[in-house]
Amino acid sequence: MAEIIDTDREPDRAIARACAVLGEGEPVAIPTETVYGLAADATNPDAISRIYEMKGRPRFNPLISHVSDMAMAEAHVHFDPISRQLAEAFWPGPLTLILRQRADSTVHALASAGLDTLGIRMPDGFSRRVIAHFGRPLAAPSANTSGKISPTSAVHVEADLGDKLKLILDAGQAQIGLESTIIKVDGDEIRLLRPGGLDAAEIERLLGRPVTRPETAGATIEAPGMLASHYAPGAAVRLDAAEVHAGEALIRFGGNRIAGEEQAAVVLDLSPTGNLREAAANLFDYMKRADASGAETIAFGPIPSDGLGEAIIDRLQRAAAPRG
Repeated sequence: MAEIIDTDREPDRAIARACAVLGEGEPVAIPTETVYGLAADATNPDAISRIYEMKGRPRFNPLISHVSDMAMAEAHVHFDPISRQLAEAFWPGPLTLILRQRADSTVHALASAGLDTLGIRMPDGFSRRVIAHFGRPLAAPSANTSGKISPTSAVHVEADLGDKLKLILDAGQAQIGLESTIIKVDGDEIRLLRPGGLDAAEIERLLGRPVTRPETAGATIEAPGMLASHYAPGAAVRLDAAEVHAGEALIRFGGNRIAGEEQAAVVLDLSPTGNLREAAANLFDYMKRADASGAETIAFGPIPSDGLGEAIIDRLQRAAAPRG
């Protein structure tokens, strides 16, 4: 089983041990403000291969490279003016930018799935300190089996990947609880490839122009999290439930009762007060709780589509999509 180090109690040992394991070409589970990441040296193809193997992840699905500062980012990608403006406004934070990779970048092609672009992000919190000490970008998808529910705590990581990992850094519950928002700038068009922890409306306010949404999920893989079926629990998922069938697990929102919920195996409310930020932070944890109830189906009540509701609905639609 993995060694677990509390980053609050032993920050120096956590950094030293993480850098040692990463230097051996092994992945480490690290906490970020979004979800826990399965991190490995983005310049080492063997280390990147271990990420894919641990997750059972399709190799056409690219990885995000995480950096500690702008200097590290600029060593690997070319910034257009709009992307630079976004980075200066929202980094460190839950924003990934898809940028053209530099010819002299040492990030390996396995991390970009052979694309000429690279997804890059500067995370907030303890993970950024780890990257700074390690001195190289870390490829870090969510620390879970591919396609399953993303982890928002060290407990989630240990339950899923604990027998495969050497080290898990524990910084408590992830603050945001949703993966990063992914943006790609194409000329004057700002494209939202994946909604996430940064509300796209904040980007629109900053730039004074609209963000283009994708028409379909998973048609072309340009960034992580674009597979049509993703973030799935073991149970089937049913959305916009107006009633609950006997034995289903129910996840609702805003204190809104659903007809028949007294028959549910378990009833969870993402935010009884209707706070979408609280709902986002609870989403993956509650999906895991509902899945653990033994119910064959998880019914979700309606979620508003404004603000972070857009990202929550995106995750639920992918969880409910037909599985290969």
